[in-house]
Amino acid sequence: MKYPINERNKVKRVPKRGHYDKETVYEILDAGNICHISFIHNEQPFIIPTLYGRHQDKIYLHGAASSRMIENIQQGFPVSLAVTHVDSIVLARSAFHHSMNYRSVVAYGSARVISEEEKLRALKAISDQVIEDRWEETRLPNAKELKATTVLEFEIEQASAKIRTGGPSDDKPDYDLDIWAGVIPLKNIAEEAIDDDLLRKGIPRPKSVQSYVNTFK
Repeated sequence: MKYPINERNKVKRVPKRGHYDKETVYEILDAGNICHISFIHNEQPFIIPTLYGRHQDKIYLHGAASSRMIENIQQGFPVSLAVTHVDSIVLARSAFHHSMNYRSVVAYGSARVISEEEKLRALKAISDQVIEDRWEETRLPNAKELKATTVLEFEIEQASAKIRTGGPSDDKPDYDLDIWAGVIPLKNIAEEAIDDDLLRKGIPRPKSVQSYVNTFK
């Protein structure tokens, strides 16, 4: 299935890199855990980085009820959300054609405050987006903590993914220049976990932590 395409989400710069199918959008969203939320508050544009969790076409966001982001977007105003992964630096023979290989998603929609009954499920989705299965290993939020936290459900109305892969695209005459060109791959890594200084002796590393670290080896 594809998201509807119009002027709001159509990729205009190098349109062949645009993707509108939900599978591609979901893959890029699921590979990350930090998004940037754009909104207008008192006629001033803002962009805020925040954690998120995805379930189907819904993205869950959380924060203090008093935060500017939560206060604004819970009113149902239009919001855009972006997630980007940089996979490599692309070095061309000319400065003009330097680039990056990347995967990105820009989604459009609005958000609503979810009910108290839905809150734990949504917070678990956010937790799992950061590190899977950690939720089951922790003390869950108590009533006071839940009251202090607002959780929003952002429904994706439209989205577009944009992906660049491959090497540099130089002008034809530049291929004869004695200038190195190529790609520097980039990747995220997780180093070995470090115990908290106040951790009681005898507490082993949990499965979620070790599994997370192992995925980067």
